[in-house]
Amino acid sequence: MRLLDGLEVVNRDKRLKVARAILYLAQGVFGDCDNEGDVLHWSRHNSFLLYRLGTFTAFLELLNMEIDNSQACSSALRKPAISLADSTELRVLLSVMYLMVENIRVEQETDPPEWKSCRETFRMELSFPVHTEEPFALLLFTMVTKFCSGHAPHFPMKKVLLLLWKVLLFTLGGFEALQAMKVRKREELGLPPLPEDSIQVMRSMRAASPPTYSIELTEQQQQKRGHRSRRPLVKQDSLDIYNERDPFKNDEAGIDEEENDDVDSGIEGELDLMERDAIIPTIPAQRPPIERVSFPKGLPWAPKVRQKDIEHFLEASRNKFIGFTLGQDTETLIGLPRPIHESVKTLKQHKYVSISDIQIKNEEELEKCPMSLGEEEVQETPCEILYRAMLYNLPQYMIALLKILLAAAPTSKAKTDSINILADVLPEEMPITVLQSMKLGIDVNRHKEIIVKSISALLLLLLKHFKLNHIYQFEYVSQHLVFANCIPLILKFFNQNIMSYITAKNSISVLDYPHCTVCDLPELTAESLEAGDNNQFCWRNLFSCINLLRILNKLTKWKHSRTMMLVVFKSAPILKRALKVKQAMMQLYVLKLLKIQTKYLGRQWRKSNMKTMSAIYQKVRHRMNDDWAYGNDIDARPWDFQAEECTLRANIEAFNSRRYDKPQDSEFAPVDNCLQSVLGQRLELPEDFHYSYELWLEREVFSQPIRWEELLRYQ
Repeated sequence: MRLLDGLEVVNRDKRLKVARAILYLAQGVFGDCDNEGDVLHWSRHNSFLLYRLGTFTAFLELLNMEIDNSQACSSALRKPAISLADSTELRVLLSVMYLMVENIRVEQETDPPEWKSCRETFRMELSFPVHTEEPFALLLFTMVTKFCSGHAPHFPMKKVLLLLWKVLLFTLGGFEALQAMKVRKREELGLPPLPEDSIQVMRSMRAASPPTYSIELTEQQQQKRGHRSRRPLVKQDSLDIYNERDPFKNDEAGIDEEENDDVDSGIEGELDLMERDAIIPTIPAQRPPIERVSFPKGLPWAPKVRQKDIEHFLEASRNKFIGFTLGQDTETLIGLPRPIHESVKTLKQHKYVSISDIQIKNEEELEKCPMSLGEEEVQETPCEILYRAMLYNLPQYMIALLKILLAAAPTSKAKTDSINILADVLPEEMPITVLQSMKLGIDVNRHKEIIVKSISALLLLLLKHFKLNHIYQFEYVSQHLVFANCIPLILKFFNQNIMSYITAKNSISVLDYPHCTVCDLPELTAESLEAGDNNQFCWRNLFSCINLLRILNKLTKWKHSRTMMLVVFKSAPILKRALKVKQAMMQLYVLKLLKIQTKYLGRQWRKSNMKTMSAIYQKVRHRMNDDWAYGNDIDARPWDFQAEECTLRANIEAFNSRRYDKPQDSEFAPVDNCLQSVLGQRLELPEDFHYSYELWLEREVFSQPIRWEELLRYQ
C-alpha cells in the first residue's frame, strides 16, 4: 500500500522508482528465488495480490498521463534517433499491466476460489467501461493510431501490441471459448449441432509431403530407372488421409510442376533439399501412435451444402427437364426424374445453415419492416461493446495495424517514409564490438517477429469474434482490411524462403526470462550466438504464418472479387512454396486458399499440379456441387464482382446506421395530428419576428396569387 501511495507523488523520478519496485514484485521477486518455478509461482501470486490492492487502476491513470504527455512527444519528435531511454516510463507501466493481465488470465486447477472471483471481476472491468467511457482495449488502439500518425514516435509498440492481444484474448475469449459460444448460439437459434469439432479434427490431421520441385525430380528419376513400379494405379490408395503410407510416395515424377512460375526455384530447390534432409525427419509426431488406430479411414471433414447450392441445382435440373424454374422453391420436385429426387434428398441431408445466414435473414426483415418488428434487442456482450467503441475510427485502426505489420515483415525493404518500429529496442549508444552488433541484430529480428505474431493473432481474434457476434460487423472489418491492401501485404509476407523463416533462430535462450534471473549466465560468444538454441522450429513464426493464412482465408471465403485478387497477384506459386512446411494445420489453410482459385488458374495449371489437387481432395472440406477442380462454376462470372462488393458495402452501411446511428428526430417518431393541440402550442419566437411579421405576410401570403385550378387538379 505504501508503494501505491508513492505512485501519487508529483516528482516523476520518484514515481518511476516506485513503479520499478512494483514491476519487481510482478516479475516474481527473482532475487529471493532459487529456481524458475519459484519465480513463476511468486509472479502469479503477486499479480493477484496487486490487483486486489487496486494497482491496475492506479497504473491505468498513470498510463493515461503518459499518453497525454505532450512534452515527451515533442522531445521525441525533435530527436533524430529515438532510443530505449525515450520510453522508459511507458515500458515499465505496460510491463506491469501485461504481467497482471497474463497471470490472471491463465486458469489453473489449483487456483483458490478468491482468485477465480478476482479473474471474473478483472475480466468485467476490462470488458465493460467502468471508470472511463471506453473499454481498455480502445485506449491501446488509440496508442497504435497515435504512433502511426507520427505524433508519438516514442511509444513502445511491441509492448502495446502484446498487451492489446492479451486483453482481447482475456475479454473476448480464445478459440476454445469461441467454439463453446458458437455451439451455445446455435442451440439458442434452434440450429442443428455442428457436424464436428474443428479444433479436434485439426489436431488429428497429419502433414503431407510437399509437392516435388525440379532439383528433386532429377534425383528421383535417376533412382526409379532401376526399379520402376509395375502398379501405376496404386495412386488411388494414397487418397486416404489416415493411410500410413506417404500420400505422394507412389507418384512417378514426370512433370516439372510450375517451373516457369517459380521465380527462384533453383536456389530454393537446393535449400529445400538440404532443409528437408536435415530438419523434417526429426520433427516429433503430432499425436501419439496409439491414437492412429482410433481414427476411421476416410475424409476428415463432413461435407456441407448451402441453401444456395440446392437452389442452383434445382434451377439447372428444372431448366433441363421441364423448361422453366420455380425460383427459390426447393420442395416441389414434380416432373423431375428419380435420380434428381435422390440427389436433392442427399443435398438436404448435408445442408448446413450457419449463424451468419440467420443474421442476414433477420437483418433483411428488420430493414423491410422496421415498424412492425420494433426495436432489436442487442445483447451487451464484450464483443458488442468493443465494436460500438471502435466503429467510427475502425478504418484508422486497421490501417495502423497493417502499417506496423508491413514495417515488421521480413520481406519489406527499409524506406525513409516507413514508420520506425525499433524505438523500444535500439539502445542510446550503438554497439561497438562484433558481439554487441550480433546481439542487437538478433534482438531486432526477434522484436519484429513478436510484433508480427501479436498483430496476426489480434486481427484473427477480432475477425472470428465479430463474425460470431454479427456477420456485418465481421464484413465491415474485412472490407476495411481489403481496402487497406491486406491481401497483397500477406502475399508479400509469404513471398520469401518460408522454411528459413520458420526455422529462424532469433532468440538467445540463456537470456530468456525467468532463466536469466536465477541461473549463472555463461559468457556469450559470437560462436554461441550463431549456433542458437536446439529447437528445430521457431514456433512463434509458425504461429504467425498460420494466423496470416487464416486471415487471408477469412477475407476471401465466398468473395469472388477477392479470390480474383489472389489470382491477379499470382498467389498460387507463393502459396505452393508454403506447402514445404510439414505442419498439418498450415498446409490445410494453404490448400484452402489454392482450392478457391483453381477454377480460375486454367486447365494447364491443374494438369501440372495433380499432387496439390490430390492434397486438396484429402484435407479440405468438400462442398457438394462445387466444381472447384473444373472451370464451369456458375459463380465464376467476372462482371458480377464489382456489384457484389458494392451490395455488401450498402448492406453494412444500412446495418451500422440502423443499429448505431439513432437520431432523435427520426422519420419513424410519432407525429401529433390533432389540429387543436398543434395550434394551441406556445412557441418561443425571436424578437425580430414581431417587427417583420406584417412585412412577411405581405410578401409571402397576400402578394402571391393562389392558383386554385392547379391545387384542385393535384388533389
